[in-house]
Amino acid sequence: MRIVLLGPPGAGKGTQAEALIKKLFIPHISTGDMFRAAIKAATPLGLEAKEYMDMGLLVPDDVTIRIIRDRISQKDCQEGFILDGFPRTKAQAESFQAMLADRNEALSAVLNIVVPLDKLMVRLTGRRCCKKCGSIFHLLYNPPKEPETCDACGGELFQRKDDSEETVSRRLKVYEEETFPLIEFYKAKGLLRDIDGDQPISRVMVALGRSLGQDWS
Repeated sequence: MRIVLLGPPGAGKGTQAEALIKKLFIPHISTGDMFRAAIKAATPLGLEAKEYMDMGLLVPDDVTIRIIRDRISQKDCQEGFILDGFPRTKAQAESFQAMLADRNEALSAVLNIVVPLDKLMVRLTGRRCCKKCGSIFHLLYNPPKEPETCDACGGELFQRKDDSEETVSRRLKVYEEETFPLIEFYKAKGLLRDIDGDQPISRVMVALGRSLGQDWS
């Protein structure tokens, strides 16, 4: 099964993808995780991606597509995959369709997780990360026991630059302007399934299962 997860930043695509792989036994491919790993390793590709991410902009198509092409060619993707964070634009989607056609493959479904704008702002701006161990907290949903202190290692918590209100607003605007046409693209192909992401994770999973013809209730 080959699945694309769509939705704005903060919609919970990563969380749902991790739950899906336990049900479907296929890999979760997150461009965000791949970019962050490249940034941490200070590779040329990672440094290039970091410039755009720090400004709240999308990483250019050619950089992203090179990573995806290599990833879906790996052995663990032979039975399918769950893509989180790609494609982001119609141009990327068209290139991805061509990739799959070359492999005699096709998408099974495109799942679009929908969350109101005000809820997205709360989710994204409340996140805090540990400088020492990288643990993630949320001021509202998963607050640390001690203010600005990591529960796991005692390290200092901070707000990432891409989680600031200014950057989040820019990211959401970029999504609306550049990624929304992608929804129409997949809708026209009969692949799109809208999922209400403003509900408990267990209920979201039930909805995801139904959209894939599975009963996970």
